Amino acid sequence: MSTDTPANSESALSPEEVAELRSRVDELETELSTLRTEMDDDSKKMVIIATKGTLDMAYPPLILASTAAAFGYDVTVFHTFWGLEILHEENSKDLKLSSVGNPNLPVPNAIAALPGMDRMTTRMMRGKIEDNDVASVEELVRTSLDSGVDLQACQMTIDLLGYDEDDFYEGVTTGVGAASAFQEMVDADIQLLV
Repeated sequence: MSTDTPANSESALSPEEVAELRSRVDELETELSTLRTEMDDDSKKMVIIATKGTLDMAYPPLILASTAAAFGYDVTVFHTFWGLEILHEENSKDLKLSSVGNPNLPVPNAIAALPGMDRMTTRMMRGKIEDNDVASVEELVRTSLDSGVDLQACQMTIDLLGYDEDDFYEGVTTGVGAASAFQEMVDADIQLLV
């Protein structure tokens, strides 16, 4: 089958129609090239929602985020409610461990509820962290930021807790709301709630 069109054929195209078709072919080739580039892009995206701000719950989102970034993931961690304490530069250095209701602590709930027990179990956990050369929360925040992790602070929670944008580590993204976090999750390959 030939694609040549005889010059005297009734179906011959006018120069304007040929120009229009060539323009459309160029548009389609550009669109196809863009789609191929997007398909060839091997980048993966991970979004973590951090909602808890105790010492033991600061570690999972930061370790997962920095590790994923080391493996080439584009990582966002959205911190909301008590999870915001992880990004608060002053408060993150003094996160506590709740001993009540924690089945993995070697303290029965009846004793864990006594005054001062949270301080004791927090001191015990900090000792284990130091003894095992585990990075501090501050070090993990800085490692995550240095690795390109987008640590986001929920603006509604900032307002609710009466914090100021200057209270957070340098490099933390502020002014982010739930709608932005939701859009990040929609676009992500992996979504985690911690």
